[in-house]
Amino acid sequence: MPTTTTLQRSTKDQDYLWTLNFGPQHPATHTTLRLILKLDGERVVDAVPDIGYLHSGFEKIGEHLDYNQYVTVTDRMNYVSPMANNVAWHHAVENLLEINLTKRCQYIRVIISELARVSDHLLSTGAMGLDVGAFTFFLYAFYQRERIYDIFETLCGARFTNSYTRVGGVMYDMTPQVIEKIREFLRTFPRTLDDMERLLNRNRIFVDRMKGVGVLTREEAISRSCSGPIARASGVTRDLRKDQPYLSYEDFDFQVCCMTAGDCFARYFIRIEEIRESLKILEQAVENLPSGPVNVGPDERTALPTKQQVYQTIEGTITHFELMMSNRGIEVPCEEAYAAVEAPNGELGFYIVGDGSNVAYRARCRPPSYFHFAIFPHLIRGHTLSDIVAVLGSLNIIAAELDR
Repeated sequence: MPTTTTLQRSTKDQDYLWTLNFGPQHPATHTTLRLILKLDGERVVDAVPDIGYLHSGFEKIGEHLDYNQYVTVTDRMNYVSPMANNVAWHHAVENLLEINLTKRCQYIRVIISELARVSDHLLSTGAMGLDVGAFTFFLYAFYQRERIYDIFETLCGARFTNSYTRVGGVMYDMTPQVIEKIREFLRTFPRTLDDMERLLNRNRIFVDRMKGVGVLTREEAISRSCSGPIARASGVTRDLRKDQPYLSYEDFDFQVCCMTAGDCFARYFIRIEEIRESLKILEQAVENLPSGPVNVGPDERTALPTKQQVYQTIEGTITHFELMMSNRGIEVPCEEAYAAVEAPNGELGFYIVGDGSNVAYRARCRPPSYFHFAIFPHLIRGHTLSDIVAVLGSLNIIAAELDR
């Protein structure tokens, strides 16, 4: 719908307030978000976020697809970093099944998770700059994202919706060509990142639009369930990779980036620093990638066997038949489990209830964007209409995580 305004008279103080539909067609809302604003002139009095524009039904679909099929749905949640969603879903499934991944698989999942983090932060900061007028920075960021897409395409054949992980492993092992592309990216990207920072960090217009705007205190970030870069920009030193290590993150040397300002500029700067820390993790993981299989053995009857195992061993043939052709599928206990990962936007968790069948009785998602969109009214009250794009961009709301 087009942006419309309605004049209302306040019964409290007889002031005139405007009702403004900000989006979903507004460029800063990226066609899927809508904000219902109450304005006193240019000043925002109140804001009501509207989340129901995709009607995806992702959680209900989880009750009808098996534990490997559902990974294609997670690609469509945070479509900016789908690899991180793949890892989060199967991390929860493997917790429910009590599966221990091979060391090589853990390192590969760390690599794709950190590449997804870099890709997500590049889009977030690039779109943030674009929304406030920094078009050149946006072009720099998106070219580097294309290079990460090239890596993913070489790895699994898909650039965007990857669907790469599987229960107990991954779709394909990492080839020497993939490793060489990652090494080339690690060699050349830091110099580009330096150029990107020089474009914005001391840019008078960008700094004035971001600093002191949308301030979120540490206490408010905790009480409102914020996580990820938004919480760390407000001084909350929480990172699941450090606090609840998974996928061998304890093997890597990296720092948790934090600031205390809690404004839009701090949220931008945290993401830039997290990109640098992710590059450190990537270099360590690639150069110390363990040898061995990427999937658990066919005796586990959970991971899909390789074609060689299917054609040459009776165990592989039986496992393939049970997982792919029979109605039996993966044997899941009648238990429940919650597991979360440190996704690019914050804590991404899945709560799964198994009922013994090959599909989940309940598949509940805990997406970071849902909580962060809820704090928008608190951050924008008292600011001007032009500050909306800065605050909204700093939160990096992905609409597909909202209407689940």
